[in-house]
Amino acid sequence: MQEIIDQFGGYLYQLGYGNKTRQCLCAQAGALLAYSQVTDVTEITQGQIKDFYEWLYECPGKRRGSSGLSESTIAHYVYALQLFFTWLEQTEQIQYNPISGIKFKQHHKNRREPLIREQVEALFAAAGSLQELATLHLFYSCGLRRSEAASLDTRDIHFKQQLLYVREGKGGKRRVIPLTARVAHDLENYYSNHRCQIKPLRVSDEPAFMLGSRGMRMSGSSYQTMFKKIIARCADASLPAGTTLHHLRHSIATDLVQGGMSMLYVKDFLGHSSLDTTQVYARARTAQLKSL
Repeated sequence: MQEIIDQFGGYLYQLGYGNKTRQCLCAQAGALLAYSQVTDVTEITQGQIKDFYEWLYECPGKRRGSSGLSESTIAHYVYALQLFFTWLEQTEQIQYNPISGIKFKQHHKNRREPLIREQVEALFAAAGSLQELATLHLFYSCGLRRSEAASLDTRDIHFKQQLLYVREGKGGKRRVIPLTARVAHDLENYYSNHRCQIKPLRVSDEPAFMLGSRGMRMSGSSYQTMFKKIIARCADASLPAGTTLHHLRHSIATDLVQGGMSMLYVKDFLGHSSLDTTQVYARARTAQLKSL
C-alpha cells in the first residue's frame, strides 16, 4: 500500500503542497490504511472510516499519559482523508467514494483575538536586542508563519528594494512582501551588526537569515522561545494568556484591514489560498468596532 501513498504524494506535489504538508497528509492517509489492515483501497468501507475516526479520539496522544488527539489534529486527518479519496475517485481507482456520505463533527477553532496597537508597541519596546527586534518585524510587520520564518534565507530579503520573498509558503505558495523603510532598516541593521558576526555551525546553516546563539538555523520553536522572553518583559501590557507568534500575524492582518487595505491585498500579503480565510480579519474588525 506504500506505492499508492507515494502516488498520492505525487498528486499533492502537483497541487503545489509543500514538503512538510505532503508528508503529513500522506502519513495521515496511510494511518487509515494501516488501521483498517486492507490490501486494496477498494475494500475500504464507510464503517472502517468511522471506526478510525472514533479511534482518533481515543488513541495515545503525544504527551505522556494523554489519550486522544486534539480536535484540530483530527480535523487535519479528516481533510487528508477527503483529499485522498477524492484523488482515488478522480483517477478511477475506486468507483464509490466512501467518505463522501459521512458527516463529521464540526471543529470549532479557538478564537484568537488580535492584539491592540498599545500591546504591539509594548512588545517592540521590550525587544532587548537587534535579533529580538528583527523577530518581531518578521512576524508582525511581515506577517510570516513560523515555518516561513524558519525557512527564510539571507537571499530572500532585499534591503534596498525593500522586499521580502517567501519562496515556499503554506501549500507551496510563493509571495513577495513589501517592507517599509523602518522595517528594511531594522532587518538590515540586525543582519549587518549581529547575523554577520555569528559563525554558522554547519554548511547547511550558512544561508539562514536568522541564526541562534549556537550558529544553527532558528526553528519555529526557537522563535517562540525568544518571543516568550520578550513577553516576560511586558507584564504591564496585559497581553492575553497564551499569546503566541501567530497572534502577531493575526494582529498585522487586522490592522491592515482596519486601515482600509483591500481584502485582496491582505489575502496576498498573508499568502492565503482563499479569500474566505482572510474574511476572518474583516469579522474581527467589525467585532472590535461594535465594542467601541
